[in-house]
Amino acid sequence: MAVEVVLMAPVLVIFMLFVVALGRMVWVKGELESATRDAVRAASLERDAGAAELAAQAIAAEQTDESADCDAGGLSGDFAAGATITFTMTCRIHYEDLGLVGLPGGTDVTFSSDAPLDEFRRTG
Repeated sequence: MAVEVVLMAPVLVIFMLFVVALGRMVWVKGELESATRDAVRAASLERDAGAAELAAQAIAAEQTDESADCDAGGLSGDFAAGATITFTMTCRIHYEDLGLVGLPGGTDVTFSSDAPLDEFRRTG
């Protein structure tokens, strides 16, 4: 019985660390999707491209966790009535502290969200 426990303990620890790594990936992807969706929505409510970029970056920074290594994100698309704008953001998921052999040091995850601009509104 003791030999079985000694042989199975490392396997169980590796399995638990793998589950933690997958949990991190799911958490960061969900956080990134939510942040980009809310950021592009906030940008679509602004009147000009400069204010839209600032609003989008402020919302994205507010919603991403400080432990996540994310860039500021960027707004693209034609900021004109009836057009569609896109907010894209990239975060790095770190695995170094897990100590699992075979996992890379980290993975980059990129997500973007689109929002239409109202075709009957004034933009500057």
